Amino acid sequence: MIERIQRRLMAAAPGGREAIVSQIIIRALLIVFLMAALVAVFVWVAARKSDDLSIDRQQHVIATVLEQSFRTIAHDQEAATVWDDSVVALRTKPRDLKWLDDNLGIWFHTYYGHDEIFIVDQDDRPVYAMREGRRRDADEYGRSAGTVAAPLIAELRAKMRGGVKTARASSVLTPGAIDLGTVHGHPAIISVKPVVTDTGEIPQTPGTEYFHISIRYLDGSFIADLARRYQLEGGHFAPAPPDDEDISRVPLRTRAGNVIGYFVWIPFRPGTAMLGQVTPALVISLLLVFGTIGWLLYRISRSTLQLSAARSQAQHLADHDPLTGLANRALFDRRLNQELSRLGGGRSLALLYVDLDHFKNVNDHLGHPTGDLLICALARVLNSVAPGDLVARLGGDEFAIVHVGDNAARSGERLARKIHKALARPVDLGHGEVLIGASIGLSVAPADGTDPVELVRRADIALYDAKHGGRRRHSFFTEAMGDRIRERNEIERELREAMRTGDGLSVVYQPFFAAQGGAALGAEALIRWNHETRGPIPPDTFVPIAEECGLIETLNEWVLEQACFAAARWPAGSVAVNLSAVQLRNVTLAERVYAILKRTRLSPGRLELEITESSFLESSEKCRSNLGWLRDIGIRIALDDFGTGYSSFKHLGGLDIDRIKIDRSFVATIQPGVGGSPVVQAIVDLARISGLTTTAEGIETEQQRLYLTSIGCDVLQGFLLAAPMSASDVEARFSGRQGADPA
Repeated sequence: MIERIQRRLMAAAPGGREAIVSQIIIRALLIVFLMAALVAVFVWVAARKSDDLSIDRQQHVIATVLEQSFRTIAHDQEAATVWDDSVVALRTKPRDLKWLDDNLGIWFHTYYGHDEIFIVDQDDRPVYAMREGRRRDADEYGRSAGTVAAPLIAELRAKMRGGVKTARASSVLTPGAIDLGTVHGHPAIISVKPVVTDTGEIPQTPGTEYFHISIRYLDGSFIADLARRYQLEGGHFAPAPPDDEDISRVPLRTRAGNVIGYFVWIPFRPGTAMLGQVTPALVISLLLVFGTIGWLLYRISRSTLQLSAARSQAQHLADHDPLTGLANRALFDRRLNQELSRLGGGRSLALLYVDLDHFKNVNDHLGHPTGDLLICALARVLNSVAPGDLVARLGGDEFAIVHVGDNAARSGERLARKIHKALARPVDLGHGEVLIGASIGLSVAPADGTDPVELVRRADIALYDAKHGGRRRHSFFTEAMGDRIRERNEIERELREAMRTGDGLSVVYQPFFAAQGGAALGAEALIRWNHETRGPIPPDTFVPIAEECGLIETLNEWVLEQACFAAARWPAGSVAVNLSAVQLRNVTLAERVYAILKRTRLSPGRLELEITESSFLESSEKCRSNLGWLRDIGIRIALDDFGTGYSSFKHLGGLDIDRIKIDRSFVATIQPGVGGSPVVQAIVDLARISGLTTTAEGIETEQQRLYLTSIGCDVLQGFLLAAPMSASDVEARFSGRQGADPA
């Protein structure tokens, strides 16, 4: 349109140009006005529709959340009702009321927020009562919730006599009966659960179980917490529906369909909120448009050069990375296709994929601005060593070079060596120097194919090989690399299947001993995978794959549960289990560990969780909170592989730990005739000053054992003392049925 206007202005006489400009301005203003009106109508209609959809969605979500929250009450009860100790405590006469408070009564108020707890015996007579965090007279049950809970008790009693079973795959452990009702004039959730054995070792006649009745008021903290969690303005309980139709409400119905009240809140109206924010901006924008359109049209005659320059700039931005000025992926794809189509006459093409080593650490520890400076510095290095080639930034810290020559494989390797040599020197970032290397993967056309997608894939596979081969190196693609990638994918698929079925996976335990006296103190749980066709697969092969594909949290939690079950059968000693970085970042970690300890009946003081400092530093705030909770319940924390990665005593002040484990690579330096290891000596001394105990792992020689004992190391572990063994063998060792512990 601008070009058409320019041609009309250039062809018109000077007087005619003013008339043309006036006509253009009037028409443009009219068009803008009509478009503004259409936009306003469209925005208003869209806002109303958005409000209606949002309100419907909120009501549906809240109804679902309420239903799920009601069922959570029953799930909370199973934390203590499916437990041998609870069955025994209720059968024992006289009953230990303090124990009932701590496990079946007041604890539910302090931990889960339940308002009332009642327990009835096999004849439905009340034997215990708690209300609002205080133990009450058991007879109070009949004067308060007894009438409301009686039908639920009768219903559950019939279920238990009939031998109702819960689905195996369900998270529900026992049958129950739950409904809404009114207690003390308050609307409430009433849930009845049987107190049953978790091991099946205590005989119980169906229908004679003690029943645990839990009550949660809906007009108290329950609704307030729900409103706060889902950010519902004015969320509260109302006995009758509100008169204002603009107030959202969800009826609270009993199973019989009777409404006992409503959950009401002021609904969020995104359309109205958007209109309130957008309307002033639209009005101001229209005023600015009407005020400036004449000036813009007046300058049409001068826009030709500006348009041409903008077009060139836009084309440059479309083809180049804004941070480094290098070619971007779009230009790289076009040029690679062009160069591949021109191959012939003995010429070949080498594609180099360049990726910085440990670039994430630079961002995490020095900040993203420093990371950007490093990216720009690498771009300058690549441009300087490959002046005649296409250098592109494909994203993040990943670069590519398209190199064409008579023998591209040989000259491409020389180019890779130049890059390594250039990066062997510290890179000056202006306010400091950083030393960082790069891994490089190379594929060559036509030897590795001429399809651009396949050529890129093979270069990427070669890059993967270079990184896993030690970094700061380069690799040419070979078919064996592709086989390794396929092998890795097959192992991932088979690991998923093994985790689903449990076939081949097992846990072994390597004992650790007191350095002084040699007494067995416990054992470390180690995952093993014995594949039906591949045979034993080492953990350092499949554990990194589990971390890459998101299976590590599930796998480690399974190991933790197996280890706790095993240690609970040992007459003494503790068990050590590794935690991954993913688990440390999970806000529910402490709750999950506590639930496993409860199920396995293992004392928290017999569990030691091992973490690495690098996993802690990845998300220290979340990890610090989790470690604090774990230590509060009595679990010990050990820092594994100390001395590798970033590990230093500078970081120990911020870690809630009890023990450090000296990495086996340091223990291996203790050799005959060397006279010990100053590094190990320093670690042991500094740990003692810091109030921490030390464990040395990987002990394989008698000299290592004697040296570590002499310098004050507290605990020893390694093949010299004991190889990994089954849980039953560890149990036999602690029971004294095996040979004596090493002296």
